[in-house]
Amino acid sequence: MQTGNLKEKYLKEIRNKLKKELGKKNIYEVPGLVKIVINVGFGKISADSKVKDLISENLKKISGQKPVFTVAKKAIAGFKIRKGQTIGAKVTLRGDKMYHFYKKLVSIVFPRLRDFRGVKEKSFDNKGSFTLGFAEINVFPEIEYNRMDKATGLEVTICTSAKSKDEAKALLLDLGMPFPEIQQKNIKKSLG
Repeated sequence: MQTGNLKEKYLKEIRNKLKKELGKKNIYEVPGLVKIVINVGFGKISADSKVKDLISENLKKISGQKPVFTVAKKAIAGFKIRKGQTIGAKVTLRGDKMYHFYKKLVSIVFPRLRDFRGVKEKSFDNKGSFTLGFAEINVFPEIEYNRMDKATGLEVTICTSAKSKDEAKALLLDLGMPFPEIQQKNIKKSLG
């Protein structure tokens, strides 16, 4: 399935289905994807500019968009962080790039994970956002595996317009998020 098809499928099929399931009166009350944020923290490698550039380049390959470096707002002596120090990089995806990344995540990245049995329901917050963590960045097909590189993890946050966890779960389930079957049944029961 192409990325444009996921957006079209949401607009033509999934949104109407969710409207009925969630008992919404207006089509614009139905939850949808707002943005996807991909974040990498540099940690102990923050002093090495070559590694920062490599991670930045990898984020660009994964997302198709140039990352923004994040800086520390205050000094934390216990972590040896100074105010203004570069501590990570992030990319915020919206629109077609967001749908493209989501489709790649669901159909390519998750099947590549060893012993993957579905995403955990605990990853939702109370505002309808869903956060996933990856221990290594090379689960994405754009990244070449290199034994010399340090393992770099990343965090993916999927932000929705849902007002509750149940609405967000229903949306992501219909968009193809691989929840375990037990969780899928519980999500459907909670809707009605």
